[in-house]
Amino acid sequence: MPKETETEEFEYTLKIPKERVAVLIGKKGEEKEQLENTLNVQVTVDSKEGDVTITGKEALKVYTAREIVRAIGRGFNPDIARLLLKVDYGFDMIHINEYAKTKKDAERLKGRVIGQEGKSRATLEELTGTNICVYGKTIGIIGPFDALVLARRAIESLLSGSLHTPVYRWLEKRRGELQ
Repeated sequence: MPKETETEEFEYTLKIPKERVAVLIGKKGEEKEQLENTLNVQVTVDSKEGDVTITGKEALKVYTAREIVRAIGRGFNPDIARLLLKVDYGFDMIHINEYAKTKKDAERLKGRVIGQEGKSRATLEELTGTNICVYGKTIGIIGPFDALVLARRAIESLLSGSLHTPVYRWLEKRRGELQ
């Protein structure tokens, strides 16, 4: 009679900013616990270093947990990060430093994406059906895969110097293709 073999365990370790650790853990550990229970994974957090280790028996669930942790680490609210539990949703990240020559340049570019009182970001979100978070040196996008592509291209256009109005017009034309 063949011996039963132990099932393989998958593991992923990543680092998130220390100031985002509390958001990942949540009040009385609720966020972390919900993530573990929903995806049947184990999440270990080193609060001092910001290291997060995710282990589980199903590779896809470990990957999904990793993406949710990455999103929370890049400034997303856990409720929005949990949208990644949907099969057709993804997370994308743009590094502002790839478009900025100086620190001052990076701040200006962040401002272009956010806009006055957050209007540009809100318009981009509305036109693409995505959630956008500008945090540190990155811009995170969560949404349906086809919308992620549009949002990324629009943000990259703004970061490359395109004017807002033509970018919005381009998105409006493309929005019909998504529906």
